[in-house]
Amino acid sequence: MVEGGVPFPMLSDTGGKIGTKYGVYDADEGVNIRGRFLIDPDGVIQAMEILTPPVGRNFKELIRQVKAFQHVRETGEPTPAGWEPGKKTLKPGPDLVGNVWKTWKIGE
Repeated sequence: MVEGGVPFPMLSDTGGKIGTKYGVYDADEGVNIRGRFLIDPDGVIQAMEILTPPVGRNFKELIRQVKAFQHVRETGEPTPAGWEPGKKTLKPGPDLVGNVWKTWKIGE
């Protein structure tokens, strides 16, 4: 990693080959639209976000989601909306379906 760089590979998709596979290549314009894909170590897409060019992505939300997916992978505990490390997680099971609002409050 170069100092000040990012700890993961960055690439360019000039011909749209990768964007076409992910459904974000605009052939008429010859560019990829804004797409973000979180892919787990098994190669499974766990999350994706596609935005039109005038709207930027939220880097803080990306990092929060990566941490949440890592937590779920390590513990099996589902994380509620807006979950941050150290906050309350959910206990998986059929009783949770339709009842998250009873067991979790925003900010916990």
